[in-house]
Amino acid sequence: MLKKLLSISAGLLLTVSVFAAQQWAENAPHRYIVQKGDTLWGISAKFLIKPWHWPEIWHLNGKVRNPHLIYPGDELILSGDGVSHGDGSIGPHARATSLADAVKPIPLSAVKQFLKNTRIVDEDVIRHAPHVLAIEENRLRGTTGQLVYVSGLDAAVGEQFAVVRPMGRYYDMPPEEEGEVRETYRQERDGRDGRKSMLWRHGPHELSFKGRVRFLGYEVLEFGTLQVTRAGSPTSALVTYSDFEVREGDYILPLDTKPYDDQFVPHPPASAPDNMRVIAFTDALNSVGPLQVVALSRGSEDGVDNGTTYSVYKDGETVHDDTDYPKGKTRAFFNPRDSKVQLPPEFIGHVMVFRTFKRVSYALVMDSVRPVQMGDFMHDPDTTP
Repeated sequence: MLKKLLSISAGLLLTVSVFAAQQWAENAPHRYIVQKGDTLWGISAKFLIKPWHWPEIWHLNGKVRNPHLIYPGDELILSGDGVSHGDGSIGPHARATSLADAVKPIPLSAVKQFLKNTRIVDEDVIRHAPHVLAIEENRLRGTTGQLVYVSGLDAAVGEQFAVVRPMGRYYDMPPEEEGEVRETYRQERDGRDGRKSMLWRHGPHELSFKGRVRFLGYEVLEFGTLQVTRAGSPTSALVTYSDFEVREGDYILPLDTKPYDDQFVPHPPASAPDNMRVIAFTDALNSVGPLQVVALSRGSEDGVDNGTTYSVYKDGETVHDDTDYPKGKTRAFFNPRDSKVQLPPEFIGHVMVFRTFKRVSYALVMDSVRPVQMGDFMHDPDTTP
């Protein structure tokens, strides 16, 4: 019995060792000096077969107490052969660099607009948001250094706020047939139709013949700031910054004091939400590739958090089996279901979530073997669908 247990234990140890070895790329060195411009994903993608397993590098470096405080010039202990080579050489020591120089999870320059200028808000936020009523000297547009008058803003002199404009709203529809996935859409909105027509409750898609439509959120663009100069009704405020002209009807929201989180590491999901799909992307009409941003149809209420990495797949096509069911023949006519074959999903690439809202998330395409398109779905990167 003891021999049997020892045999099993040895087998398990061998399995663990083989698994560990398989995680490392063939060219992984024993040690690596962090370079300027490196990111957590970039380092792990060089040396790990599965870059989202960054914690495996972190755990090899026992002196790395905080994976967010790794700097150019630091030496990381790696394992290119499944064997650890020490407890890490990074320890507390004097630095001439600032916290801003620490290695980031992803290249923040690729997602700057979506970190600071874009956010997803609920219906109630828009419903009760103050709005620009008029601009000084009866102007049609306002710019930096000009006064605007805001309706519904209860604030003291000196307080600062963000100027935002709704750009779209996300919602998903019940499927055509039971058992199929819900279809998610982004409806363009420019905010000029007035609050009543823009609010989801008064929108054209709240109900459908297929059932109730689920509202996911408004996407708003923050393009300016203002400072209150006179409290009252309406409130007077000075435009202190704007990327483009302020106009009547623009909404005023509190400043987001921490618009984004750069303290996260790449990691696999605890569980991939069902039917999580690409619902929008930028700078393209039909598809995107590496280092471009996509919006995903699930958020924090579904367990999505920053740093979560997903594999992206495209639904397999349905094809006709012309060999066993030739078109125009009796067998194909009487067996329409059997003649159609669903092909398996096709792997597209990987995305990492960098900003999460209640029902929508933003993610960066980290790598891809083909373009990411609308409707592609997310899956656990450690398994295949």
